[in-house]
Amino acid sequence: MAYVPRLKQEYKERVIKALEEEFGYKNVMEVPKLKKIVVSRGVGAAVADKKLIDHAVDELTMITGQKAVSTNSKKDVAAFKLRKGMPIGAKVTLRGERMYEFLDRLVTTALPRVRDFQGIRATGFDGRGNYNLGITEQIIFPEVNIDKINRINGMDITFVTSAQTDKEAKSLLSELGLPFKKN
Repeated sequence: MAYVPRLKQEYKERVIKALEEEFGYKNVMEVPKLKKIVVSRGVGAAVADKKLIDHAVDELTMITGQKAVSTNSKKDVAAFKLRKGMPIGAKVTLRGERMYEFLDRLVTTALPRVRDFQGIRATGFDGRGNYNLGITEQIIFPEVNIDKINRINGMDITFVTSAQTDKEAKSLLSELGLPFKKN
């Protein structure tokens, strides 16, 4: 039998039933699901030092288990000495098994390592069922060797769901294990 990630199994067995009860869906296909997770990092200092982009790509690759790509600027900004097409960030788009594996590691090992962790804020929803989470330090991930990093950077994690409303998306992500703060 093929390997199935723990959270994917849990989604099929428990989360779908819980969301059907909560929102009264008549069809299983109506139940919102996680489509993809995008992990991105902006590296503004890369304008001066091109090696920072390579470090960012390597760290995101190590954290997610999938090859990261560099992102390029779309326009010139004279104040920042930025030219169109210069690399200024890195990102990874996770889908399928890797997405569930990353979410599992984020919830079980990385977020509990945040200092004074009280839960994540529920204000990062965009109105269409997607959630954005900002992380201030990449060292919360156990894959990152603290001795080998040259500077502490944050990253943005975007959870794209098929939910129609923020309430449905929050219920889905809560059921999948994201620890939202209690109001």
